[in-house]
Amino acid sequence: MTDTPPDRLCNNPASPHYDEALLERGIGIRFNGVEKTNVEEYCVSEGWVRVAVGKTVDRHGHPLTMKLKGTVEPYFRT
Repeated sequence: MTDTPPDRLCNNPASPHYDEALLERGIGIRFNGVEKTNVEEYCVSEGWVRVAVGKTVDRHGHPLTMKLKGTVEPYFRT
């Protein structure tokens, strides 16, 4: 494995950007210089993250998300 996180990653198994091995390794996200722990998906090149909005879920049981634009800095925790 490389020491560089991917450009785009999602923690939903139905997404084409899902990668279980990377998620098990542990990915941290700094968004606009602040550590975020509720990120569902991110894209570095486009500069956005999707964060969960509270504990609200849709009819399929997935969390409702909100897209925020800014500087995204992913890193490996371990």
